[in-house]
Amino acid sequence: MGLPRPVLIATAVLAGAVLLAPGAATAAPGRDGPHPVREGGGRDTAVAKAPLSAAADALGTAAPKLAKSSAYPRRTVLDPPPVNPADKSIKLGLAPYHSLAPRLNALQKLGNRVSVEVAGRSAGGHQLYLVTVTAPESSHQAREQERMRELIENSPSAAAKDKRIKSSYKTPVFINNNIHGNEWEGTDAALKLIEDLAKAKDGTTTELLAKNRIYLNVTANPDGRIAGTRANANGFDLNRDFITGSQPEARAIRQIAIDKQPAVMLDLHGYVNGTLIEPTTPPHGENYEYDLFLKNAYANALGMEKAVNGLGYTPAKDGVEPAVIPFRDQKEGWDDWPPIFTPQYMPFQGAIAAHTIEFPMAVNNEEYDTLPVAELRRRARINKDIAGAAMRATLDYTRTHRASVIADQIETFRRGAAGEAQRPVSEETVPGVPGIGPEDVYTTAFPRAYVIPAGRKQRSATAAARLVDHLVANDVRVERAVLPFRLAGRGYPAGSYVVDMRQPKRGIANVILAEGRDISADVSTMYDISGWSLGLLWGASADKVATGALHVVGRPVHAASPTGYVAPFGDLRLRLDDPKELTALNSLLEQGVTVRRAADGSAIVPGSARRAAAVLADRHGVAFSATKEKGTARLHRTRVAAAVTAGELFALREMGFETRPVSTGALNAGYDWSKADVLYVSSGLQYGELNPAARGALNAFLARGGAVVALGADGAAFNTEAGLLAAKPVAGNGDANGVVRVVNAAGSPVTGGAPAHSFVYSPLWFTDLGPGVRVDQSYGSGNPLVAGHWRPVEEGTGGPKDAAGKASIVSGTAKTGAPVVLFGTEPLFRDHPKGVFAQIGRALLL
Repeated sequence: MGLPRPVLIATAVLAGAVLLAPGAATAAPGRDGPHPVREGGGRDTAVAKAPLSAAADALGTAAPKLAKSSAYPRRTVLDPPPVNPADKSIKLGLAPYHSLAPRLNALQKLGNRVSVEVAGRSAGGHQLYLVTVTAPESSHQAREQERMRELIENSPSAAAKDKRIKSSYKTPVFINNNIHGNEWEGTDAALKLIEDLAKAKDGTTTELLAKNRIYLNVTANPDGRIAGTRANANGFDLNRDFITGSQPEARAIRQIAIDKQPAVMLDLHGYVNGTLIEPTTPPHGENYEYDLFLKNAYANALGMEKAVNGLGYTPAKDGVEPAVIPFRDQKEGWDDWPPIFTPQYMPFQGAIAAHTIEFPMAVNNEEYDTLPVAELRRRARINKDIAGAAMRATLDYTRTHRASVIADQIETFRRGAAGEAQRPVSEETVPGVPGIGPEDVYTTAFPRAYVIPAGRKQRSATAAARLVDHLVANDVRVERAVLPFRLAGRGYPAGSYVVDMRQPKRGIANVILAEGRDISADVSTMYDISGWSLGLLWGASADKVATGALHVVGRPVHAASPTGYVAPFGDLRLRLDDPKELTALNSLLEQGVTVRRAADGSAIVPGSARRAAAVLADRHGVAFSATKEKGTARLHRTRVAAAVTAGELFALREMGFETRPVSTGALNAGYDWSKADVLYVSSGLQYGELNPAARGALNAFLARGGAVVALGADGAAFNTEAGLLAAKPVAGNGDANGVVRVVNAAGSPVTGGAPAHSFVYSPLWFTDLGPGVRVDQSYGSGNPLVAGHWRPVEEGTGGPKDAAGKASIVSGTAKTGAPVVLFGTEPLFRDHPKGVFAQIGRALLL
């Protein structure tokens, strides 16, 4: 399916100047060669240091819904931010963030084709600019476009017959730029494209804009663009956040996808040499209508490849290798299995072609710091040219294939609404795409429905409401039963939520609610996560109804019903099984309310605090039930010194813990341990690398009974080197990740009442436990992996069967008297597995 491509390994001399080979970018191999280099893979390890303000802004920010029926152009006069001479774009000769608003204001004045809207704000507070380029529309014409868009989604069978759609609907194209802040050039190519389209007088451009709306997210990550970082101000890789939606930038893109319903999209990245143009290698997401997607994505990729190669850049002259299409040229290693990446999320909102494009010439990281400015700018110019070529080729594909592109988006929605089976890909079902094999066939059997029960059948009403709100935020149709009903032999009370899987966006509904599958046997390794089920990891009960008639009297849900409750009399019990319950507890403690621990690990709140409890019940949807138990030990506001990843830091702050980031360097520089009650270690803190003063201060903290929560390999190493808890850590395959079955110890203050599933990445387990070390949780028997990828290493060890029955969480008291909890799982991974957050929260309160 393609020959191995040459790798640029030598430094060439051109016109008396040194032509430096791109260091971090690598040439893509042939289909049977090694994996392509993809930055950011593997377990998150970077130590977090994001300011509290960024987390607060992200937690409180909802993406605005964009105008749907206003006339075009929609003029917005943007307020330019202050000039920032430290913006990292400047060194590359690219547009600094502060220059974007003035340029966009000027572009809107060039004619009547360019509109700008503010699609939201970043975690760091910067505006996100959405540009629309299209032919002018009156308010009536814009309303008609919205009518047709809604018909395509909500009544696709009728849309397929609608003559107005065939003749007049403007195909939406979405170009997303700079989601990784230190992959800059898409923004600059987008600005050039906007200007060219605004000024063009030729007939082709006139036709393009008459029949298309082109949406451009100018920079999806202004925080990272300014700082020269991959991540946003919260330290999050935004291109891993689409199934979780924890960050405002990802939520803004999600809302653009829902409101604009793009049929074709590009996501501009760097740096892989030659230019990488998706579609991808296997495994392919099992919830796609992949035959329709591959047909369009491959054809558009060929056009982009021709345009990129046609620019005339060569290995010898410029250091630029020919473009690569992973589906055609590679065996594995660049997959579209998880819906966490922007192009892998977009098909669930109607895209029938979505592509990551990777520019070839590395200008970030080490190259940014070491290469001459002239060389960096040469590379950036090449990348900008290549980005522009990919954009223009995509617009040309959409223009020339308009009828089939619209028809295929309609067909995607129609299959979902009709409940039809997917069509497996083959050279017969997807003509024009060579080399399709059985390794490319991924389909699923969609169930008839899912039920999120109410009442006693629901383990957590708070978690159920969160799951329902997340489904609605992703444009999934949910109904709430107004009468009791039965499905598949089970009875459900009124108030239960039903997701009828015969709906246009069944794919994203199944992505969220299904268990997923074990794909360990399919490929040798995965680039990123392979399991993510919100139905198993978000703390709510969600029942799958495989088949049968659906007779439920219900009403459409726009938001979950309130779940907050405060008993009218007596003292109050607050369960600590959900992150929102931890948030409520920490708020009470911050207010000075006396709260005591109950025997089952819950919190006892005095009746005198009923008014404060009522505010929190309303705000967070938590329940304070009546109790006669008085509790035992008093709980105190826990101050956490945290050597953790960005996702963990964000989750800790989401639960309301007072958290200060630390690291080896921070402790060596001097740290005031009087401001900490617990040390949480998962990344970036090595006990053996502490200087004598730092080690002495830490040991004094431990000797005073300072608690330790340690997670993963770094946490286990810290525990061993500090001589805290007698437990031998055993490492599983470092690439393994996914959803696992677990068994929680009855009466454990850490895991009592926790769900029967958890999440792992680079899993650990603990053996050779010393006296007094308690097992709080164990991996399930047999093969504990439910969904994901977990193989043994080459020696045959480290697989899921080796972990079966072994301790995944242990706790005890160190010789110093300090309580210690060790985790082999990842309860806070990227702020995702909400239903198991409380295990960390409870551990911090011991």
